[in-house]
Amino acid sequence: MLATLYTIASVFVVSLLSLVGLTAISVENNKLKKILIYLVSFSTGALLGDAFIHLLPEAVEQSGGFTLTISISVLAGIILAFIIEKFIHWHHCHHTHSPECLKEHHTNQIQSFAKMNLIGDSVHNFIDGLIIGGSYLVSFPVGLATTLAVILHEIPQEIGDFGILLHGGYKKKRALFLNFITALTAIVGAIIALLASQSIPNLTAFLIPFAAGGFIYIAGSDLMPELHKETDFKKSLIQLVTFVLGILVMVGLLLME
Repeated sequence: MLATLYTIASVFVVSLLSLVGLTAISVENNKLKKILIYLVSFSTGALLGDAFIHLLPEAVEQSGGFTLTISISVLAGIILAFIIEKFIHWHHCHHTHSPECLKEHHTNQIQSFAKMNLIGDSVHNFIDGLIIGGSYLVSFPVGLATTLAVILHEIPQEIGDFGILLHGGYKKKRALFLNFITALTAIVGAIIALLASQSIPNLTAFLIPFAAGGFIYIAGSDLMPELHKETDFKKSLIQLVTFVLGILVMVGLLLME
């Protein structure tokens, strides 16, 4: 009973972190547009850092080594991300080759990676809920430590996610609302962990590398090409710095373990 209460309270607090985007609502649009691409580069580094520094090592530790199952799970995440993005593009231009559709292709592409990020973030938050729930089933100290690590991880990620949604064409309030909705999947993940941990003890062994695959696809296929569109040396250098900073934040979280 106590594990359930601790878990639900923890994931609710984590979900509230999605509202960190409120700090950006008061910023003028012109100023916000100038920093959006840097938020995207920061998030790109954070996504890759999370995948390679946290999720994959966690999967390897759970499996006792880098197994074929981990490779298949990562590839499954990449393939599903590819299919979802293809479906989004198909939805925009299905059965039409009109000039209007072709002109809107670039805009739709930007919107598609924003939608992809919502899906990837939902999976990630879902897994956060699974991990937090499973940790509290071990003990309260383990659960609390895991929650703190997730909170420190979520703060920079949620800022980056909010920036990606704005860059994808969403209005500020809409982006904030959608970010909050995706954060609520952590509660779903926690409930599933509490209910299914006994009968499916290795559930996260598949979901963790699966999420890593999705993040690798989003960062490498969708976000990096956006960064390459900037050719100004000074701005590109700032992008590089924020990109590396996103990775370093994930490295810094290792000190919490």
